[in-house]
Amino acid sequence: MKRIFLFAFVGLVALASCNQSAPEKTIANLKDGIKGETTASAKYSAFAQKAREEGYDTIAKLFDAASKAEMIHATNHTKVLTDLGVAMEAFNPEFEVKTTAENLQAAITGETYEIDSMYPRFLDDAKAEKVEKATKSFTWAMDTEKKHQSFYAASLEALNGAGEKTLPFEYFVCPVCGNTYDKATLEPKCGFCQTDQEKFIAI
Repeated sequence: MKRIFLFAFVGLVALASCNQSAPEKTIANLKDGIKGETTASAKYSAFAQKAREEGYDTIAKLFDAASKAEMIHATNHTKVLTDLGVAMEAFNPEFEVKTTAENLQAAITGETYEIDSMYPRFLDDAKAEKVEKATKSFTWAMDTEKKHQSFYAASLEALNGAGEKTLPFEYFVCPVCGNTYDKATLEPKCGFCQTDQEKFIAI
């Protein structure tokens, strides 16, 4: 009797697993997030090169740091997607490089979209579909983009006014979540994931 009950229980669990739908919205959002963050990483690396060509080494440092952070976000999103049993399709990042002032404005526009629209929607879907790892990865990315947006805005203001000397020249990136600091705002542990400062990537 116990054996029959056990078989019946296992069968019900298997049936429930089969009927449980995949988190389709979150899967699609993870793929979009991977594309966006990978493209941003490549774009900011190109923006850094352009800034150096124009003599803006300090702004180039910021773009280098942001490029590293965006790749960490892409890697985190990819890990979540893989855990869901889904593979990411190959794609080629597409972007345009203009002057450093225009590139900073493009970066601000991109970060603003992610902060105000993209990641809030992704988070709503991940919470509704109960994908906790996606919620964490999206939150880390969105909170970092807020800092990047602020850094870019300050850089554009300096470029149009007081000059680069007013900007930080050293940045640090958390290797776990991508959180980005300048030297003046460093913390003993990452404010997002609690990783020790000693593990931060210096840019």
